Amino acid sequence: MRSVTEKKCLLGLLVASLSMWLILLGDSPLRDWDEGTIAQVARDIWLAPVGSMRWLYPTLAGEAYHNKPPLIHWLIAWAYSIGGVNEWTTRFPGAVITALGVPLLYLVGRLLFNRSLPALLSALVYLTMLPVVRHGRLAMLDGTVVTFFLLLLFCLLKARHNQKYALGVGVALGLITLTKGMIVLLLGGIAGLFILVDRQLALLRNPYLWLGLLLGNAPAIAWYTAQWQHYGGSFLEINLQSQSFNRIFQSVEGHRGPPWYYLLEILKYGFPWVLFFPGGFYLAGKKRHTSWGSLILIGTIVYFGTISVMRTKLPWYIIPIYPFLAWATGAKLADIWQHGHVKSKTLVVLFVMLAIAGLGGSVYFVTSEPQPTLIGMSIILAVSMSIVAWLVHKSDRNFIPVLFVGMYLVLFLLMSSQSWIWELNEAFAVKPVAALIRQHLSPGTKIYTSFTYSRPSLDFYCNCQVLPFDISLLPQIRTNNYLLLDKTTLQKIYLSESQILGSAENFTLIAPSKN
Repeated sequence: MRSVTEKKCLLGLLVASLSMWLILLGDSPLRDWDEGTIAQVARDIWLAPVGSMRWLYPTLAGEAYHNKPPLIHWLIAWAYSIGGVNEWTTRFPGAVITALGVPLLYLVGRLLFNRSLPALLSALVYLTMLPVVRHGRLAMLDGTVVTFFLLLLFCLLKARHNQKYALGVGVALGLITLTKGMIVLLLGGIAGLFILVDRQLALLRNPYLWLGLLLGNAPAIAWYTAQWQHYGGSFLEINLQSQSFNRIFQSVEGHRGPPWYYLLEILKYGFPWVLFFPGGFYLAGKKRHTSWGSLILIGTIVYFGTISVMRTKLPWYIIPIYPFLAWATGAKLADIWQHGHVKSKTLVVLFVMLAIAGLGGSVYFVTSEPQPTLIGMSIILAVSMSIVAWLVHKSDRNFIPVLFVGMYLVLFLLMSSQSWIWELNEAFAVKPVAALIRQHLSPGTKIYTSFTYSRPSLDFYCNCQVLPFDISLLPQIRTNNYLLLDKTTLQKIYLSESQILGSAENFTLIAPSKN
């Protein structure tokens, strides 16, 4: 009977997660920065001539690409070979792998808690976390890394009863390394510390563990060795130093923030589950001698502490902490469900505030930006949070399923809209400009733009290099180069009509000067 119930839970979680991650996945343009860059590298791999070895030595705009290992780029190139080059195929591999993390988190939770209820609630929390869903749908690496880390934990826990599962620990570490390189040291360190604290020392004598480490990491070691032999010290300098270890001690590319940067990220985007994090950590502290308690404490403290002291700060660095927060929240919600300790004036007030926010959002979208999907999303948020507030006030544990249903529908509608990648509104729309460039120029052409920074998504869509330049250098640059100038810059120079190729999104494409 338990086996049937487990299968139903897994199937339900799989369907719910795939629906959430794949709904209208290709309806929004690719985002700067990672999406545009990863898509370009994957396209270069797909278009490479047979025998060019570009799958082993990836390139970006004709130059060697040393930023990250190529596993996700290989998968996207494979998707291109089947479905063509578009947003959907670009995002599909990472979205599917991230979605598989939901049932996998349930399986890990089932082994940790040795009970179905907290494991199921944890998986539902993970399923309805905005940062997990949003970044998992983007063509980025973080959601994939988290799923491979969950696979590592699953194999580690299963190896207690079946030694052969230890093979999967090494395979998962190898997959993490081939996806995002040196983050394997941090995640592998967390797993190793958990083994010690949880007193799974017998695992270290398991021959399958060492065989798995050897076989699982062999492809990653071979790839790094091939890069070093082919490129020499330049690869080590860029991949290991500039793009990995320098981020600990320097704010790479100006991405900096205070030590509490990631705490603010959790508080901003963790609602409503952030309300239950403190209670979950308190329970984990009380149960610190159990597997689930020690893993939550070790994972959260070590990972959060490490990324907080790093000088480089980026929003998606926080993503691997969410499984630990999901298990902590699931434990707290399971405790509430079993014991009914829910009545809290603070919770009631906060859920009322969320309901008011939903009501305000519906008014805004009706009057200023009439998008039916977002209007429906706001109404569902207002109604569901109002019901949750009432049930919490009545000390009724049924607020938990209402909260899950409400959050799932809210996120589902958000992902169905054109607004889930809100960063697209920070600059001009790239597709019309890219269409203008493709109409007049051949692939690979270098174009200089007055826009203040480069946009990998524009480079991807136009299949050219669009490079920013210092306006003071305009007289020298305009002589032999194509230009993409905004209206303000355009007014400062004299142009003949024959030089103007076309305009889009307040930018004008200009042919080289004949002077």
